[in-house]
Amino acid sequence: MNNLSQITNPALGPALRGKTGIEFFQDLLPRAVGLIFVIGAVIFFFVMLTGAVQWISSGGDKAAIESARGKISNTLVGIVILLAAFALIKLIEEFFGFNILTLDIGPLLIE
Repeated sequence: MNNLSQITNPALGPALRGKTGIEFFQDLLPRAVGLIFVIGAVIFFFVMLTGAVQWISSGGDKAAIESARGKISNTLVGIVILLAAFALIKLIEEFFGFNILTLDIGPLLIE
């Protein structure tokens, strides 16, 4: 008498409420990865914006310009790494023919 499928969490939104543990993780994992990519893109935008404002407001000060240039170059490297990770996930999915975000561990299948 395994009634684990009947346990629900009322704090979850309507999209995740009323699902079993496996169904919950099947929905949670792709959403979490997508959220991480969105958060990374938003952080890129704001750090790039602050670097640009810092460069504009440097007033010709070489140290301030170098600091702004470093900030902008670091954000560009960060967005390249973020996009490369996304491309690598898609490449592995196409090459091996399975979705990386789907975890299949014996009887436990997480999509």
